Amino acid sequence: MIERHVMKSEKVVFTGSQGFELSARFDSPDENIRACALFAHCFTCGKDLNAINRIARALAADGIGLFRFDFTGLGLSNGDFANTNFSSNVDDLVVAADYMRERLSAPTIMIGHSLGGAATLVAASQIPEVKAVATIGAPFDSENVLKQFQNDLDAIEADGEAEVMLAGRPFKMKKQFIEDARSQNVADHIGALKKPLLVMHSPIDETVGIDHARKIYEAAKHPKSYVSLDKADHLLMKNPSDGQYVARVLSAWASQYI
Repeated sequence: MIERHVMKSEKVVFTGSQGFELSARFDSPDENIRACALFAHCFTCGKDLNAINRIARALAADGIGLFRFDFTGLGLSNGDFANTNFSSNVDDLVVAADYMRERLSAPTIMIGHSLGGAATLVAASQIPEVKAVATIGAPFDSENVLKQFQNDLDAIEADGEAEVMLAGRPFKMKKQFIEDARSQNVADHIGALKKPLLVMHSPIDETVGIDHARKIYEAAKHPKSYVSLDKADHLLMKNPSDGQYVARVLSAWASQYI
């Protein structure tokens, strides 16, 4: 029988890949931490999304600590978002794992949501302690994120930068972000992952289509698993039960690798 734990939460600050202070949170059981997991949030989101809070509570209940942080220039983290890109997200994840290794415990599990899932698939090979990887609504390629501001691509490429609206908020996007997204080959990293993979995706996801899940699954080697998030939206926001379901599945799946 798994012993249930009460969750405690600790605010953390560490230096990211670009030299800026990044805001993080470590949610853990009150005692007897069995393992640690590292979470990568979605594009322009943040570490405090409600769905991530539910995942943190579920993992803590099963003795797993969750380390989550705001990528450079987002949330409470310092730095200029306009100077970040997919590569810098990957680098921030590796640096976060370094911090965990030195101050807490190296991550055994990595979890990534949306573009954070694609970054996790790339970063995981650079973190030797990681035993398993899980993605939630992740794209098969980093270029998919460009669809979120596709009407502004011509202006960005012509002028070098432009202000775009994402989730109702203005963000400055630079040409370097586009070039970096197009230069990535996430598929190669998936095929060479050599770690158990759990792919979770909603068949009605309008931000990252379900075909991305199929491609990730087909590119991955065994052991691999797929869980359909039936009727869930991309951010797992419309129905709280969707986030709770993801949390329960993640916790049960992760327990076999710690």
